[in-house]
Amino acid sequence: MAVTTERAPREPAGKGAETRAAILERAVDLASVEGLEGLTIGRLATQLGMSKSGLFAHFGSKRELQLATVGAAAQRFWVAVIEPALSAEEGLPRLRALAHSSLAYLDNGTFSGGCFWAATSAEYDDRPGPVRDAISAGLDTWLGELARQAKIAGSAEPDRFAFELYAIASGANSRFRLSGERAVFGYARAAIDRLLGELPR
Repeated sequence: MAVTTERAPREPAGKGAETRAAILERAVDLASVEGLEGLTIGRLATQLGMSKSGLFAHFGSKRELQLATVGAAAQRFWVAVIEPALSAEEGLPRLRALAHSSLAYLDNGTFSGGCFWAATSAEYDDRPGPVRDAISAGLDTWLGELARQAKIAGSAEPDRFAFELYAIASGANSRFRLSGERAVFGYARAAIDRLLGELPR
């Protein structure tokens, strides 16, 4: 599942769906800290107080667990970043709202280990396969939406504009994870506002 501007379909209600959601909630946080390769059914079962067989019933393989975790991360990204921006008019107002909500999601600790997408991108950038494809598709969709809003806002180079917005947020995330200095988010917000100032008013 990609990072998307359309809400992901919710699973049917029921105890099984609730258990699966609880597993994925923990899996997303664990993966943001230790990577998707660190996810194992045994590790999650121990942390959640479940049997391996009980957890295996929800995910038949490590790959299925990893792919479901990417999907759960996309849903969390939707709630934290996309949904708050939807009330803003498309174009510059929506672009500003998306850019600032993406920084807020990093600053507010939406994921235990910082940006899930930055962590997993670094882990899988040279590992071909469906997990890498899912991560790449998510980021492509996010950058595509930034570019779409930049084009509506009048940018002559929307793809470049989207990349620069993404790079600012990624740089702030990386620096904060290493330094613990929250001031980097203020620097990033100022950089985003300067970039947005390039667009027609």
